[in-house]
Amino acid sequence: MTPHTQKSRRTHRFGAPKIVINVVAVLVFLCSVFPVYWMVNMSFTPSNQIISRTPSFFPLEFTFKNYVTAWTREAAPGQTDFPHALASSIGVAIAVVVVCAVFAFLASIAIARFAFRGRYVFIVSVLVVQMVPGEAMMFTIYNMIDDWRLMNTLVGLFIVHLASVVPFTIWTLRGFVAGVPADLEEAAMIDGCTKAQAFWKVTFPLLAPGLVSTGIFAFIQSWNEFTMALLLMKGYNLTLPPWLNSFQSATEATNWGAVMAGSTLIALPVVIFFLFVQGRMTGGLVSGAVKG
Repeated sequence: MTPHTQKSRRTHRFGAPKIVINVVAVLVFLCSVFPVYWMVNMSFTPSNQIISRTPSFFPLEFTFKNYVTAWTREAAPGQTDFPHALASSIGVAIAVVVVCAVFAFLASIAIARFAFRGRYVFIVSVLVVQMVPGEAMMFTIYNMIDDWRLMNTLVGLFIVHLASVVPFTIWTLRGFVAGVPADLEEAAMIDGCTKAQAFWKVTFPLLAPGLVSTGIFAFIQSWNEFTMALLLMKGYNLTLPPWLNSFQSATEATNWGAVMAGSTLIALPVVIFFLFVQGRMTGGLVSGAVKG
């Protein structure tokens, strides 16, 4: 058997599983993307065609009316409209990202770089807290926010969202901090940097991708959170996910075109936020480790 024949057999042997894996990956991708595509497709479809028994994969009568309805729909008495719900969601989500990044960053450095009594207990506690579903503490959270007189306030919703994302953020950032060798800071200090300068010029740029990644997680969690926002907020202070409930009425048919348009508008800020920060996330992977 010639070497060329052996090489061809090895290529055929390992090539078939690779093709199967690629096909499965494409199928999983299509299954994941199709609901998003269908949402966008329905948002451009007239409402009378959405409930048709023969749905179309492309809007036959392309229209922006659903988006106009979702954006300009007047709020019912005691309810909110889309612009105000958008402002509430943006305000809470950005506040959660900023405060969570500061707290989780400092906590992750403390548990990754310093040895103190109760360190492992704290780490395990952070993990256990993250494993408890928020719905299991729903009544406790409601009573606590009510006792603090923060019901139906953005501050109260901000506190709940912050508490739900901080444990996971600390746990994730701890891995990033532990993955950066402390020898890099020591080498920078040998070159004449102070400890603070060594941290900010060498270590911090390497931690930037972790901060961005956890920031994306915190933003998405706060932006898409529905249960607590529906429980704690009402009327004019509703955020975007509960706001979609305003299209459901006991006396009128649901305008599914406007619902799909509103859902698409809700998803856009997350996409824009990710596109804005993903370049900084990849750029930080190579900055700070090379000493010129």
